Formats: sequence, structure tokens, C-alpha cells
Amino acid sequence: MSTIFDLTLKVMPEHIDILGHVNNVMYVQWMQDVASAHIEELGLGLKQYIELKHAMVAVEHHVQYRKAAFEGETIVLRTWLNEINSLYLFRQYAFYRPSDKALLFVGNTKWACIEIETGRPKRMSPTFTQAYQPISDEKDPFDFSEYNMK
Repeated sequence: MSTIFDLTLKVMPEHIDILGHVNNVMYVQWMQDVASAHIEELGLGLKQYIELKHAMVAVEHHVQYRKAAFEGETIVLRTWLNEINSLYLFRQYAFYRPSDKALLFVGNTKWACIEIETGRPKRMSPTFTQAYQPISDEKDPFDFSEYNMK
């Protein structure tokens, strides 16, 4: 069973756009960053992709911006896997600001397994399907109560 994975960051000046809040492109970058950190924790990151000669690539994103984030704020980037089949896995995201208990962003990505050399679709190997598992139905990925106590 996979886990909910959190990555905490501080909003830096380079994340801010002309309107004075985090640029929408940064949220997509953060989706990639937290997904990459999660797969490394699961033991199936870039090094293993190269060795296995296949990898997961993003094929579809859905995003919803709920509230603005600003320079200096601490943000929790959360991700989890919610579905998997032989060709695709589906990853969810929720970005949270503990200071005011605000959910800033939600999104999801459909990832496809490909052969690195050809870029063609490939069924996931057992190594992938064992590492990439959806979270348990008993877990609530939108429960940020552990951050509300700090």
C-alpha cells in the first residue's frame, strides 16, 4: 500500500508573478517536484527507471487553483496515488497553507508507462505495480490536522 507523501516548502521570490502571488506555472512545477520526491521515497525513481528501461510520464493534468499563496509562506505539497492499472497510474495533489488552514490547490495527473528508448506505451512491470499502490480507503488525504497543531 502506498502512502500519503508531504513535502514542505517556503514560497521564494522567484515563485512570485507580476500580480504578487505564486505564479500558476509554479503549481505545476510543484506537482512534478512532489511526485518525484514521492517516487524516490517509494524506491522507484529516475535511477531505477533507467535500469528498468521504462518510466512513467505525465499525459494529462487537471488543476484547480483555490487561493493565492505569497512570498515567505510555508506550503505543504501533498500527493498520493489513488488508482493504478497495467498502463496508467493516477496521482492526486493537495497543497495546503498551515498558517490559516487553507487548501490552496488541488490537482491530479494521469501517468503512463513508456519504454524509454522508443517512447511507446508499455505495461508496467511487477516492480512498478508493487511500488505504486493506491492509498487505503481508510485514509483521508485532505486531513491536514497534524499541521494544525503546530
